[in-house]
Amino acid sequence: MLKYLRFYEDRGICIERAEGQYVWDVHGRVFLDMHTGHGVAFLGHRNPHVIKAVLEQLEKAPVASTSFNTRVREEMLEALSKLVPGVFEYAYLLNSGSEAVDFALQVARRATGRKKIVYFTGSFHGRTMGSLSVTSNPRYKRGVDPLIPGVHQLKFNDVVGVEEGVKDDVAAVVVELVQGEGGVNIATRDFARALKERAEETGALLIVDEVQTGFGRTGSIWLFEQYGITPDILVAGKAMGGGFPVSAVFLSGDVASRLEKGAHGSTFGGNPVACAAVKAASEVLIRDAVTARARDMGEQLINVLRSALGDNPAVREIRGVGLMVGIELRYEPTSVLKCLQDSGVLALKAGATVVRLLPPYLLTPRDIEYAVSAIAKCTCRVS
Repeated sequence: MLKYLRFYEDRGICIERAEGQYVWDVHGRVFLDMHTGHGVAFLGHRNPHVIKAVLEQLEKAPVASTSFNTRVREEMLEALSKLVPGVFEYAYLLNSGSEAVDFALQVARRATGRKKIVYFTGSFHGRTMGSLSVTSNPRYKRGVDPLIPGVHQLKFNDVVGVEEGVKDDVAAVVVELVQGEGGVNIATRDFARALKERAEETGALLIVDEVQTGFGRTGSIWLFEQYGITPDILVAGKAMGGGFPVSAVFLSGDVASRLEKGAHGSTFGGNPVACAAVKAASEVLIRDAVTARARDMGEQLINVLRSALGDNPAVREIRGVGLMVGIELRYEPTSVLKCLQDSGVLALKAGATVVRLLPPYLLTPRDIEYAVSAIAKCTCRVS
């Protein structure tokens, strides 16, 4: 019998079903899910509006190349138009964040005629050859060199480094305004502003990777809105399909006009079921005031964590934006994650020492109380 090739450590539980912010294993044990498949189930597991839309599209036409028009794609674009700034005139759907970043990098090189791409320490943009090339951690790159040439790494949150390192030969600067995998590291406003200004001065394209931060998780539809900047290329994914695998790249008309026909393609990208999922998820985001709920619950979660863990010697810092929260410990967090799981809370690691929390917007004050109690117990136990 075939075995599944695992690259993540087996967490030791078998998930049987999920609903909202909870999952159940095959033994009937319930877990508060603050992992959500690396942030995918932000709208809750099995969101009924998304499930209904996906099932209806499966009954109609699940497969259609983007060479053909479909009503659901037009409806999706209409829904998305309410969520993205008007500067973005075009959207292109793919299947994963890595693919979307890869496409964004290709667009930048084609549109500018330049080759150099700037990225930052602590970054994680994916595992395809292109997205891996602009991912900081050398552990992910080991054994697959050489990656794409022409990439240059600068220090995250270093304004002077941006002014000196982004020059007239740069095609694109790619950045996460909160680095998820890197440790929930938050960009400063001065850094974000310097990126935008320097990109405009040099003609480089600013790519903001919102695969994890976008679609409401950080308390606004897009995190870049909180910084008062607008990228040239926006990359989205994870939550935008309500659980269905999909990603998107948004382009201005000017950037899109520089691309030739046949410049890219995807067999499954923009398929009717993905379009139905994105349309429904976009409707939920607006109808249920998801961003406001994420902002309020995120503030409450961070405040309760700081109150409960402020004197805990195991905790260095608690930081986050909306419902994207990191607890930086003074040691590697695997033992804490195991303890939390045994206590009925699923979380994940970020960076070398950070416990990352990516709960659904459905999180309640009672959920927060339960999770923080478990976190306090587990960090004290192993500190």
